Parts: sequence; C-alpha cells; structure tokens
Amino acid sequence: MTSQRPVFTGAATALITPLTPDGVDYPAMARLIDWQIDSGIDALVIAGTTGESSTLTDEEHRELLSFCAKHIAGRVPMIAGVGSNDTAYALSLSAHACEAGADALLVVTPYYNKATQNGLIKMYTAIADAATKPLILYNVPSRTGVNIEPSTYAALADHPMICGIKEAGGNISKTVETFALTRGKVDIYSGNDDEIVPIMSMGGKGVISVLSNLLPAETSRLCHCALDGDFASASEMQCRYFPLIRALFSEVNPIPVKAAMAAMGWCSPEIRLPLTPMEEAHEAVLRGLMAREGLL
Repeated sequence: MTSQRPVFTGAATALITPLTPDGVDYPAMARLIDWQIDSGIDALVIAGTTGESSTLTDEEHRELLSFCAKHIAGRVPMIAGVGSNDTAYALSLSAHACEAGADALLVVTPYYNKATQNGLIKMYTAIADAATKPLILYNVPSRTGVNIEPSTYAALADHPMICGIKEAGGNISKTVETFALTRGKVDIYSGNDDEIVPIMSMGGKGVISVLSNLLPAETSRLCHCALDGDFASASEMQCRYFPLIRALFSEVNPIPVKAAMAAMGWCSPEIRLPLTPMEEAHEAVLRGLMAREGLL
C-alpha cells in the first residue's frame, strides 16, 4: 500500500478540544467542526498538541477520534494525533484512528525518553509499516527535546506510507536542508504560524495551524495565495497576523488559543493541569488584537 499525496494543501486547523470539568464537550466540538468546514478550512487535526492530547485519558482520546471522524464525515481530511513516547501505544492508537476513519496520522517525536536518530527511523518505520493511512511526521523539539535531522527525513522519505512533515523546529536553515535532501518525496507543512510564507516559498504545501482556530477562512486564504504564487498577498497577510500569532504563543500553547476561543463563545475556558488559565496581562493583549480583527 502507498499513501495518497498530498493529504491536504492549504491550512489544517490544529483544533482545540472543548472541555468541561467532566470531560470532552462534544456538542461544542461538533459546532466547532461545522464552523471550521463552513469557513473553508482545508483539513482538521484532532487530538494534536493544541487539542490537549497529553492530558486526555486513553478512553477520551479514542472516543474523540471516533466522534470527530463520524462528524466530519469526509467533508475535509481528518488527521489524527496519535504520537506517543511509547511506540507500542502509538501503534495501538494508530490502528484505532485508521479504523475510526481518519485520513492520515500525525505522529510526534517521542518526548521525555527521546530517541537517537536511528531510534526515530525505527519508530517511524514500525508505525508506517503497520498503518493503513499515511503518516505526517511531527517535529517540535521545543516540546519533545528531540529534533528530526534532515538526513533522518531523507532516510524516511522513501517509505510508501510516510507522506508529510509538520516542521515546527523553528530553524529555517534546517528546513531548507530538508527540502534539498527529500526532493519532493514528502510534503512539507509549516508547524509554526509565523513561518507559513517562508516555508511555502520553498514549496511547502501549507500549514498545520493554531491561528486558524480563530481565523480559518483567512489562514486558508493566506496559504492559497502562496499556492497560487501570489506571495505579495500572502506576505501581507503573514505580516498582518504576526502580532496575533505572537499573542497566541505568549504562553504555552494551547493556553492562549483556548482563552481566545472561550472569549469568542466557542467553548468553556476549561483547561487541564499542568496548564493553567491565561495570565490577565497576556490575555488583555490577546483580546485587544482579537478586537482589532473583529473577533470580539
């Protein structure tokens, strides 16, 4: 079996998970999904970092993937967050996501126990060998403590089920090296909203975005301007939204975006420890920028 490429082009929202003190708020999740799709988002990522996957119970994680696959119902591609520092668990969660109807799997590098580059190759190969849906590799060393080197991407790029990279390393030079070594064998997506245009100017296919929780139509439009070669418009939008992007990362993600979506009325501000509610000074800045964009 080979993966279907690309899984998506444009903007995929790394969707928040609305919570109550008792668990996942599924009615709110359904409303969010419908609004995102109606707004023209290109794909949705469920149970990623922004979706607080690290504090979902195993039962919640699996139920969330099943619910969202059923509710999205093929309207846009659904990418399921299934990464873990325990490869056996990642394999089990990947199998569930594939059976539930996910279109692709987002697999973060192992955190805490980390891995050598050889360990990363073996882990990703094991998951890709077992998967029935394509993998997007997720590199976010600021969270996991391990970085996927460009040569490692090159070693994995020939696997028929590895189709993409979410690059959130924040090192443009390394990203350029990855483009040079993989030569179009995998699709590369920006994992940082402040790097959409730089990465797409090299041939990236889009972004897996936090910003698009608030601005799905606008983030998709930015990406499609770049895909159409209109980098002047894309760059103008990148610069316009830069202050809002910075505010959305003024505290660890997803604290600010959860506060923002709660302020817009989409969900409760409920967030699980060790994450805490946004500090008042930071939230005041965020709300001011949201008001400027007509979001409040």
